Amino acid sequence: SDEIIGGNVSKYVVLPAGYCGQPKKGHLIFDACFESGNLGRVDHITEFEYDLFIRPDTCNPRFRVWFNFTVENVKESQ
Repeated sequence: SDEIIGGNVSKYVVLPAGYCGQPKKGHLIFDACFESGNLGRVDHITEFEYDLFIRPDTCNPRFRVWFNFTVENVKESQ
């Protein structure tokens, strides 16, 4: 069954498992805390792979037909 995702991700920094300290270049920062943003959750898989969970559309929760979020702190080879 689908997990209900309530709010938007707000400046969520994705760090590798076991990493402590300040984010380095390549530790992505996801943000959807703005009008029309709809990113509900981010799961880190590898440095180059993430599972993104999009919140349902406001007027019809059965659909997820668009996505709107930002990604910061990427490195050139990423």
